[in-house]
Amino acid sequence: MRTFLSDFKKFILRGNVIDLAVAVVVGAAFNAVVQSFANDVVMGFVGAIFGKPNFNDVTIHVGDGRVLVGVFITAVVNFIIVGFAVFLAVKAFEAMQNIRRKSAAEGDKGVDVDSDFTVDQELLMEIRDLLRERAVG
Repeated sequence: MRTFLSDFKKFILRGNVIDLAVAVVVGAAFNAVVQSFANDVVMGFVGAIFGKPNFNDVTIHVGDGRVLVGVFITAVVNFIIVGFAVFLAVKAFEAMQNIRRKSAAEGDKGVDVDSDFTVDQELLMEIRDLLRERAVG
């Protein structure tokens, strides 16, 4: 049981798990912003143009039943809005990465573009190197 708890503690304290947790929280917050933009802003314009903020009332009557085409149309419009917002966020992130790469290429100290290591790993490697120098010297 003790090894199980020890392994669990190591698992939880790994950097990747923390990064994933942060990504989930930020993703949820971003989702709320995008959904609000889609439902409150863009669909507000739809309401101003078509008289209602969504297409949910558009139906096709077939015999005794009805097909809720409008609900589907609203979902498609929301999907396109959300997809476009994610596209803009990715483009903004890529632009920031390009600025970072350009800055690093121009000799900005402290930025390593080609590094595949996290900041924690880089710091640990620096500490390791300093300890090696101290042991040799």
